[in-house]
Amino acid sequence: MDESMDEDASFEMMDDHNHNNWEASADAYRQHPPNPQQQTGHAAHSTVCEAEGSTLPNSGAQSAPEPGNGVGDCEDSAGTGASAGASAAAGGKVTLNINSSTSKFLMNVITTEDYKSTYWPKLESAIEQLLTQNPQDYIPISYEQIYSCVYKCVCQQHSEQMYNDLIHKITGHLQHISEELQASPPDQYIEKFDTALAQYMAALQSIVPLFIYMNKFYIETKLNRDLKEDLTKLFTDYVAEKHVCTLMPLLIEAHSTPFQITPSVMANIVKGLYTLRPEWVQLAPTLFSNFIPNILPPALESELSVYAAQDQKLQRELMQNGFTRGEQSRKRAGEELAYNGSSSSCATSRGYR
Repeated sequence: MDESMDEDASFEMMDDHNHNNWEASADAYRQHPPNPQQQTGHAAHSTVCEAEGSTLPNSGAQSAPEPGNGVGDCEDSAGTGASAGASAAAGGKVTLNINSSTSKFLMNVITTEDYKSTYWPKLESAIEQLLTQNPQDYIPISYEQIYSCVYKCVCQQHSEQMYNDLIHKITGHLQHISEELQASPPDQYIEKFDTALAQYMAALQSIVPLFIYMNKFYIETKLNRDLKEDLTKLFTDYVAEKHVCTLMPLLIEAHSTPFQITPSVMANIVKGLYTLRPEWVQLAPTLFSNFIPNILPPALESELSVYAAQDQKLQRELMQNGFTRGEQSRKRAGEELAYNGSSSSCATSRGYR
């Protein structure tokens, strides 16, 4: 019991001692207030990194902001200078703390005027070169620069305007091609259509990857479509559909005359038309069946005589055009001379063949 009373007495003495010390320090503060210049100087030291591009003491180098630091660029000084900031506010000074990464982002904002005057002209020039070049030629285009322009425009919410400009640019190019085909003579019509089709499809192989960021985050997400399908449909609507009725009779006539045009040109056009619109097979099923499998219905046993008659007709037409069947009496001309008339050797050689 006596020990507990002694402990209570010691606590009371400690409380009185602490209370007296606090009152003494408060009286000293009232009699001798601290110098405001010292507080403001300490606050200025803690806010040295508030503005981007500020310089450190005793150095002429400018401090470069580190990308990705976020709001905590000045965390070290903010932790130790909280009381200094309060004293600076008491001194009447107000500082605006703008994050360096935020100010850097605001400086790189692409306005509508910037897009129209700077970014889209670069994209339009590259698209024009890709649309007009020959598939075998090489043009010096910085694909990295063009992709970077598309990426920046998409990030700055210019996807819709860029997509509309791209469609308008390619539509104008296809309308010009259609006018050129319409003015072409019949003997050059097939070759020019093949050149236009091959050139456009080769251009799409470069244009679509350049705009892949716009395709992923705008066309597929908001329009629920695909850029390659949209650009292919443009050629179908503005070129192929307008000329297929003129092109098909010329293709049928050229196919009936052997080697009137190059077989590769005929195959490219027929396969291209089938890719653009499979319904066009109904315009010339026989022509399409020569280059695309499973177009015609399967053969029937009851129509074998009809098929044989068609083959015979084709052989007669080829003979009339100067194609001969050659010597048919032997498997090879001069076979007996090659084997010195030996019947055994001939029989053995025929067996191996």
